[in-house]
Amino acid sequence: MNESKRHTYDQGVIGNCSYTAHIQKDSDITWMCWPRFDSSFIFGGLLDQEKGGEFSIKPTDTITSTHQSYIENTNILTTEITSNSGCYKITDFAPRFFQQDRYFKPLMLIRKVERISGTPRVVVRCHPKGNYGQLEPEPSLGSNHIRFLGLDASVRLTTNISLTNILSNQSFVLSETKYMVLTWGPPLEAALDETCEAFLLKTTKYWQNWIKSANITSFYQRQAIRSALILKIHQYEDTGAIVAATTTSFPESPGSGRNWDYRYCWLRDTYYTLNAFNNIGHFEESEKYFHYILNTTIEEDNRYQPLYGIDGTKALIEKELDLKGYLDNTPVRIGNDAYTHKQNDVYGQVLVSLLPLFNDLRIVFDERFDAPSLIFKTLKMIERTFEEKDAGLWEFRNLAQQHCYTYLFHWAGSSAAIKIGKTLKNDKIAELATQLKARSQQMIEKCYVKSKKGYAQAVGVERMDASNLQLILMNYLPGHTEKAKEHLQAMENELHAGNGLFYRYLHADDFGKPESTFLICAFWYVEALACVGRIEEAIKYFENLIKYSNHVGLLSEDITATDGSMWGNFPQAYSHVGLLNAANRISRKLDLPNFY
Repeated sequence: MNESKRHTYDQGVIGNCSYTAHIQKDSDITWMCWPRFDSSFIFGGLLDQEKGGEFSIKPTDTITSTHQSYIENTNILTTEITSNSGCYKITDFAPRFFQQDRYFKPLMLIRKVERISGTPRVVVRCHPKGNYGQLEPEPSLGSNHIRFLGLDASVRLTTNISLTNILSNQSFVLSETKYMVLTWGPPLEAALDETCEAFLLKTTKYWQNWIKSANITSFYQRQAIRSALILKIHQYEDTGAIVAATTTSFPESPGSGRNWDYRYCWLRDTYYTLNAFNNIGHFEESEKYFHYILNTTIEEDNRYQPLYGIDGTKALIEKELDLKGYLDNTPVRIGNDAYTHKQNDVYGQVLVSLLPLFNDLRIVFDERFDAPSLIFKTLKMIERTFEEKDAGLWEFRNLAQQHCYTYLFHWAGSSAAIKIGKTLKNDKIAELATQLKARSQQMIEKCYVKSKKGYAQAVGVERMDASNLQLILMNYLPGHTEKAKEHLQAMENELHAGNGLFYRYLHADDFGKPESTFLICAFWYVEALACVGRIEEAIKYFENLIKYSNHVGLLSEDITATDGSMWGNFPQAYSHVGLLNAANRISRKLDLPNFY
């Protein structure tokens, strides 16, 4: 990995399950959407420095060094900035703690600024934007706050810094601790310093207690903890939806045009995300996600969409915005036309996701719904679309096939439905599921390529696809069998980019041949190695993959094999799910302890 040429996302991320914010090493908040993950940015300098606004606390002289880190076992970020005149520290956090029998998670950003040494002179710039940079709100002076007029709600900056200095971008000597509280909607109406310190203490305790109650493996525990924490703040708690990422249009590789909006909830992520949460012993997040899945799909009679909005919105119409793009990579897109795709693996994933409600005695689920009807309806969707060609999990826009991965999840979903049918004592469900499981197995076997001793991407083709690593991980091909070992070798021969990195596929799609590797596929590869008993290789490659994180342990979607550059939307929930699940799989193989 060439560090000198490597592109990285030099930012930490904070959040409270209502919103997230990206903070650069120089203190600027360059990505933050309010009031929801899928709203317009209020700060969006990552996509356009001119139209994106700014919220920074920078010295008047040249920055000589910066250091960014999280307060241990929290989503609270500290940034130390040193210049010739002195050093100061910024603590950024989104308040979250338990209060009055519910979680307090306001649309509130708190920035604490304290002098460390010297006499630093700083300038605070706070210039929010609306409507993806098209609207510049009018600042209005209050007694101890600045109101930004013209946005969809009241946005207010409350602070003990001179308002004149902020409005005029004038510098001042940082001689005492300063606080800034940015709010959407209800403003902070309380003693500033006391409230900020109290919220900081309570938020710190919340995150550290959340980790204490998690069943985190001892294998690379620090990395697993960071993945669990970042995954948690990708859940929009109000509905239970979990987004793929909280950003849009970071390119999968420079100039590729593969710039997508990931601020939505993909149903296929359900299985992997719930698996990760279950592995760490957290079920509250899973139950909220269950509610989202149930509420989103309960009225669907014909088919399920691959993805929905975080509030269950169906139409996620794709649009291009007049923004410069990340490092001038265009287009900048909002919405995602993948909602129109036929991706038939989602039916099986819904069934696999629902299985714990009926078979895991650790989960007490009181939601009232017509369970047999929902399960049977989903099975009928598999039956009705069984012969249909679809876009597959990689969402090909000009290639429809009978994908092996789709039939694997028909097989897995039917297996789950058989168990559910037995629990419900519903022979109708069990009988249909048994028939579909057998048919699915037949279709999977049609994808087997004798000359390669492996399973191809789809019926009638011979090219390999990393999604078929799941044949091993889901125990369709038990790891101890020769067929599993041969299949893994066939996958390696075509798709392994070295150092554990894995391509999704290598054939040309509607945007040409992929230039970057897909990080979750690399973690699937690590899991598959562990499954077939190649544990030393699994550990070696896992240790290499975690080096592709940024300075605070966050993972992107894609990695360039030649120089280790990070690309794609960031941080990517899928990648952190992959790390958690791979660490857990290796830990089980090594019989290592789990810690609470």
